[in-house]
This record gives sequence, C-alpha cells and structure tokens, in this order.
Amino acid sequence: MTSTRCRAARTLSLLTLPLLLAPLSARAGESTAESEDGEALPRAPIVVTGRGLREGPATPAYDVRRLERDTLTSSASGRIEDVLASVAGFQQFRRSDSRASNPSNQGVTLRALGGNASSRAQVLLDGVPVGNPFFGYIPLSALAPERLGAVRVTRGGGMGAFGAGAVSGTIELESAGPDELGPLSAQALVNDRGETQSALTLAPRLGEGFVVAGVQWDRGQGFQTTPRDQRVAATARAGYESWSGSLRGVAPLTDAVEVQASGLVYDDARTLRFDGADSTSSGQQGALRLVGRGAWQFDVLGYVQAQDFSNVVISSTSFRKTLDQKKTPTLAVGGKAELRPPVGADHVLRLGADIRLSRGHLVEVPLNATTGLATAFRRAGGKQSDLGLYVEDDWTLGSLVVTAGARADRWTIRDGFYRELNAAGAVSRDTRFANRDGWSGNARGGLVWNAGRAVSLRAAAYTGLRLPTLNELYRPFVVFPVTTQANAALKPERLRGYEAGVDLHPSPALSIALTAFDNRLKDAVANVTLDATTRQRQNVNAIRARGLEASAELALGRVDLSGSLAWTDAEVEASGSQQALDGLRPAQVPRLFASGTLAWTPREGWRLAATVRHTGAQFEDDLETDVLPAATTLDLFAQVPLGRFATLVLRGENLTDETIVTRNQGGSIDLGQPRTLWAGIKLGLR
Repeated sequence: MTSTRCRAARTLSLLTLPLLLAPLSARAGESTAESEDGEALPRAPIVVTGRGLREGPATPAYDVRRLERDTLTSSASGRIEDVLASVAGFQQFRRSDSRASNPSNQGVTLRALGGNASSRAQVLLDGVPVGNPFFGYIPLSALAPERLGAVRVTRGGGMGAFGAGAVSGTIELESAGPDELGPLSAQALVNDRGETQSALTLAPRLGEGFVVAGVQWDRGQGFQTTPRDQRVAATARAGYESWSGSLRGVAPLTDAVEVQASGLVYDDARTLRFDGADSTSSGQQGALRLVGRGAWQFDVLGYVQAQDFSNVVISSTSFRKTLDQKKTPTLAVGGKAELRPPVGADHVLRLGADIRLSRGHLVEVPLNATTGLATAFRRAGGKQSDLGLYVEDDWTLGSLVVTAGARADRWTIRDGFYRELNAAGAVSRDTRFANRDGWSGNARGGLVWNAGRAVSLRAAAYTGLRLPTLNELYRPFVVFPVTTQANAALKPERLRGYEAGVDLHPSPALSIALTAFDNRLKDAVANVTLDATTRQRQNVNAIRARGLEASAELALGRVDLSGSLAWTDAEVEASGSQQALDGLRPAQVPRLFASGTLAWTPREGWRLAATVRHTGAQFEDDLETDVLPAATTLDLFAQVPLGRFATLVLRGENLTDETIVTRNQGGSIDLGQPRTLWAGIKLGLR
C-alpha cells in the first residue's frame, strides 16, 4: 500500500502544480486589448467559476433539492451527513454519523432503496465520484461542509450523464470559491466531552484565477455507544480522530476555457464498542478538469484515487481479537468527457462518455481468541470496469421543456479470487471466480410544463444500473453474533422508476414541491438470513418503493422556514428459497422521515437556527425480528459576531437527549449521538 500511496501523492503533485503556477503568470486586475492604432483598450476581465457547465433547462423535470452555503455551514454537528439529512429520503445504512460507525457502513441511498451498506446513490465532489470502489461507502469525514459552496440532491432520475451506480439518485457537492470563503477563515470548537473540531482555509486570488487550500481536524474520546446494562470491563467509548486536507486551483487558459485541478487526502481512525476494536480509512485523490464555455461547450475530467481500510474484530465473550482485517488497498482511475455542440437556442444537446476502472483486495488474519495466534491467512478481491456512452437533449418549446436521453454501458467483473492459507502456511482454499461482462442500455426522459408563474408540473421516467461491489462479491464480515457471507455470483441491480410532481411558487417568499414516485430495483442485493447466526448477500427479485416526497421553503424577511418529508411504502418481492421475505419492508428502511428548520438572522452576520428531525421505526434485519424504534431529535445552532473578524459559534446536538438505537441484533444494542453541546470561535477575513 505504501507504493500505491506514493503513486497517488506523485499524481496529486503533478496535477496541482500547473494550477498553482498558471495564475501567477496571469496579469492581475483588468485585462487589455489593442486597437487598430496600437493603443491599449480595456476589456472585460476573465471570470473563472471553478464549476462545471451550467445545468440544463430540464433539470427541474426530476426531483431536485439544492442546499445553499448558509444551510451547509450551520448544522449542529458540522458533519456533511447531518447536512444531507435535511433532505428527506437521505439515509445511511445505519443511523450513526461518521464519528461513531464503522466506515464500511457509510453507504448512502435515497428513495428507501437501502438494505445493505453499499451506496445506491452516486456522490460526486466537483464531478468526481468519491465512493470507495471496493466497499461502496462514502468517506463522509473527509467532506467538510465548510469547504462547500452548494449541494444538489436529485432523488431518483436514473443514470443519464451521471455514470453507473445512480440507481436511487445523485448527490453533487460543489466546492466553495474565494467569494464564499474569503481569503482566510478558521474555526475551533470544543464540546462538553472535551472533543475538538478545528479547520483552516486559505483562498487567495492569484491573477485571474484562485487557489483554495483547506484542512480540518476532528478528534475526541467519543460517547458510550453501548447501553449501560450491557457494558463490561472491555467496553470502550466511540473514540475518533480524523483529518482531511484539500488543495484546489482554478485558472483561465483562454477567455472561454478554464482549467481546474484538485487534490484530497484524508485519514480516519475510530474505536467502536470494545477496547481494540479499531478501524481506519484513508485515501488520496487527484483530479484535472478542463471546462469550455464557448459556442462549443465541453467538460473533460480525469481522476485517480487510492484508498485503504482496516478493521479489528473483538470477541464479545473473550474480548480478544478474533479477526484482523489488516488492509484493503483499492485503486481507481477514471474520467469523463462531455461535448455540447451549438444546435440552437432551444436545445441543449449533451454527448459524452465516461469510464471507471477499479481494483482492490483484502488482507485479513483470523485469530485464536484464547492464544492470539493466527489460524489462517486470507486474501480476496478482483477488478471492475464500466465504460458509458450517453446522449441527452433538453428541448424548450415555449412554456414546455422536454428532455430525453439514452446511455449504453459496457461493464466487466474479472480476476475475482479468494485464497486462504492455514496456520502452517499451506493452501487450504484457492478459488478463482469466472470473469463476467455485459452491455446494459438505459434511458431517461421527462418534461416540465411551466403552467404559469406560480405553477410548474413535471413528470419523468428512467432506468439505472449498479454493479455489485467487490466487497459484496468477495468479502464476508462479522457483526457478532451474525456472520454475513459474500456471494461471487451476484447479478447487477437494475432500476425502473417513474415520478410526477408539482412545484408551486404562490409568492416570491414561498415555494412548495410535491413528488409522487414508484421505483422498482430488480435483483436488489440484500443480506438474506440463512439461520440464526448466518446471512448471505443475495439478489432478491426486487425492492419496490412507492411514496411521496414534499418540501417547502418560506422566507419572511429575516426569518426562514424550511421543511422536507418523505413517506415511503417499500417492500421486498421474493420467491423460492427467499419466499419468507416477500412483502416485508427492506432492512434499515423507515416508512417516514421528516425534517424542519427555523432560522432567524436578526442582523448581518447573525444566524440562529433550530432543526427538528423525525426518523420512523425500521428493522435491523430482513425478517423484521429486531426493531430500531422511531427517534425525534432537536438541534440548535447560533452564530453571533464578536467584531469585524470574529464570530461566536454555539451548537447543540440532540438537545432532548433522545435515545437513538442504531443497531439491534437479538438485543445487542448500539446507541447514537447523545446530547452534545459545542462552543467555539470562527475567524474570517473579507
């Protein structure tokens, strides 16, 4: 893994260095041109945005919610998953946030299509997929809200130009620039348990471009995730320490073309439930992007990612190591190229291709819980690839906007293996799995009818594809007392979805959106119970989710009220040996989710906000035997200027100290975030 990290670091340096140097050669201030007689004439300065191409006019045909910077930077926890939870329908595999869960549980999904720990939503940071290629989890602790300018969440919508994997929706994270960040900003906070959160960001303008560099460091002893009556001498707090650093540069190449380079590095360490039950995740990625905004618009992106994961399993009876998952090195390279030719003012035509190549393997050592000696040595892994070709057109016909697109994907799963040696070093199992490949065709389409200034009607239909992850295919795992087996024969998941909605704007201060949807995920991967202590990843016939999503925003002067609600009727369709699952709700899926925020800005620089969230009851397992009760939480946020450059920040998580059950396996329970109070200072130059 050391060599992989070195390669990623060298790549990151090569990608970023040209962007650091390019702005230095640009002339600051207003650009000039020469007249016919040789005199210097002023012309408009070049404006770089650091973003991709503008969204098409038919984007509102899908169920889209945009979160602005004020919302991103005023969450009670300062974590991206807390921010995204304000969009009803967003969920992780478990209710824990990224301070108190195993990183491999951080799969995210939308539309109640959950049920396992792999992400069914595509998460992009400035156009780059950030999910771990081996597990499918999202490195949430590395995605600092303070470094973001906006987030766009599309629930449903199929694949389109987003790439494979977006079967439940797409979450697009957009980095902030100097206008939002200022040249220098910093913050430091501490909570009532002595845990700290600190960040520093520099965002200078250099000539006609800019550079943004940021670092964040979080650490703490954590809270007791184990209920008091289940604690033993070996019980430990959910301690954590994570840091992330980002470097991003943007510079103009011409009046209409800009180049963007970015790098992200992160490291995260956690302890869960027992002393020694430690997990780590780390990663490095670099990306280079060219964006052209002339008559022939284009967006060309390339990236490389190196990630790793480790985990130690502790016996719940002897409280000694039983499994050491030493490392899971993963490497992914990919890119995207999109062209928008000038086909007329009424059309936005997108022609593109994207590719992602990934590989990874695990190295783990089972241990004798009594002697501590190794009982075996295991390696497992494989490779995956996806090449996509797509075309999409948005056509404006007066008050009607129509969109249609098609996509073809060539995918492969190959070189899969599982190899195990016994304690003496002799081969006890050496399995090579058959290579698989195929073509998949998908399409999506929709329309928006702007019936008047106050009313827009929309409808959409779409399909999608998600390959099973290398983790699902080849890596078994244990959460005592249950072992979940891998399954190398898993088929890709395929989505078919429909939705219709209405957007109301009865006044400039009020907006309301309502969406009804029907999504069916064929061959959905689920953890299927085989007996009391064994589950296996299997394809069920389908997961079908039908429901309603609603959101509203009201702005009354300095008071803002926003809310989001999702009600979903989701059920498993199963037959044969899985017949017992037919008609049951998928594991980890609540029927109801609601969130509401009331914010008040009494004067410039102030912000006072209260957020109430409700998550309905859900089941831990596929057979609906273990219940996770409903939970309602209250969070508060206060920002009070202390002068020109300093601001007091006060935050409160779960102020009513609601009991949040995040895991329940036969009465063995883990708990979520208790009442937590934060105070700190934010500094900034403008």
